Amino acid sequence: MKTIVVAGGCFWGVDAYMSKIDGIVETKVGYANGTKKDPTYDQVCMGNTGHAEACLISYDEKVVSLEKILNKFWAVIDPTAINRQGADVGSQYRSGIYYSDKSDLDIILSTKDKVQSKYEKVIVTQIQPLSCFYDAEDYHQKYLQKNPGGYCHIDLNAD
Repeated sequence: MKTIVVAGGCFWGVDAYMSKIDGIVETKVGYANGTKKDPTYDQVCMGNTGHAEACLISYDEKVVSLEKILNKFWAVIDPTAINRQGADVGSQYRSGIYYSDKSDLDIILSTKDKVQSKYEKVIVTQIQPLSCFYDAEDYHQKYLQKNPGGYCHIDLNAD
């Protein structure tokens, strides 16, 4: 199993969308690449922890490639938006790709370069090594499965 962490606004939608992709074995939501150890949702929402709402993805690379996962990710976010996605505004809603395996960086940058050609504005999605990931509270895990009418800025039927 390999892992990658992506941030694309509210983590509920990213989680629900990514969990539908064949080859993705597990997803969980949490807080990535901030400075506060083991933050709470309320702390992250205050905007001073440095964390992004993010989704940790575990996938079987024999079934799905990182390139395919990232192409799907790029398709459902606005990579040119600074600290926002949809109606969600704040640094915790920034877009990002956080990797644990340095060998993934070439693939990440390649997909970014391909996507950049579709935009006039510069892509501002963070691409960084994963420095930390803290699981979000239980009520956030699989939130849209538990609350099918819950808010989501991502088109969950997108291809």
